[in-house]
Amino acid sequence: MRKKVTVIGAGNVGATLAHRIVDKQLADVVLIDILEGVPQGKGLDLLQAGPIEGYDVKIKGTNDYKDTANSDLVVMTAGFPRKPGMSRDDLLKANFEVVKSAVEQAAKYSPDAILIVVTNPLDAMVQTAYRVSGFPKNRVIGMAGILDSARYRTFIAEALNVSVQDVHGLVLGGHGDTMVPVPSYTTVAGVPISQLMPKEQLDKIIDRTRKGGGEIVALLKTGSAYYAPSAAVVQMIDAIFIDRKKILPCAAYLEGEYGIKGLFVGVPVKLGARGIEEIIQIKLTPEEQAALAKSAAAVKELVDIIGV
Repeated sequence: MRKKVTVIGAGNVGATLAHRIVDKQLADVVLIDILEGVPQGKGLDLLQAGPIEGYDVKIKGTNDYKDTANSDLVVMTAGFPRKPGMSRDDLLKANFEVVKSAVEQAAKYSPDAILIVVTNPLDAMVQTAYRVSGFPKNRVIGMAGILDSARYRTFIAEALNVSVQDVHGLVLGGHGDTMVPVPSYTTVAGVPISQLMPKEQLDKIIDRTRKGGGEIVALLKTGSAYYAPSAAVVQMIDAIFIDRKKILPCAAYLEGEYGIKGLFVGVPVKLGARGIEEIIQIKLTPEEQAALAKSAAAVKELVDIIGV
């Protein structure tokens, strides 16, 4: 029996995610949004591509959470988009209400689901979802580190003119200006980045990575990234549904790991059928550890504002 995924939000991220899920035949999809007609229209359009693309899955667009019942996994993408000049923090209170309302409904109809949160500001929104849903910590995950790491790897590959598949790197911490790319775990085909690139050049790439989302917002002017974010979520869904035990950077609830307690912060985790099956603790340099602590403090400021 096929898995069932509910995607909350039929905007660019949600609709592109639904497209990727059905293309890979990972699951049946319910696309839900408060706008009448939009999820239904996009769902029907995706369904009609099936005979051409060769996928046999069910796709339903709806405004009713009853249709989401018994989902194996729920992805929260709904929320107000970031506009040029707008920080993720500006989104905080508006999207808090969106996430709270949607997660309450989704959790009511799918109490055993795994919940992936994409809505920004990510770390505060995944903490909101955790509190509202009442789900155990292993079943509430934030998507950020995979996206930020993909940006980091892309910029390094471009700079060195090498395959992105050869570039391995981690970005930890909060999904914002204090995110922490980790040079000590950055390699190209196993070669440490320090042997391939001067520190000054890598520092520029790290700075561009931190501003990666804002760079796209400034170019688009009326929206934010959706191709790479949706690809990142699909990598997580694939790891969970196929029980790959894949180690990926995700926002996880920490209870003392890395010296951080009571917050969702991006760290390497093992993703499998139960969601987050293990938090992987890696040894950071003193500089990287200090940057991670600073990033966690920035997350805590947001969480304190909304009281979750």
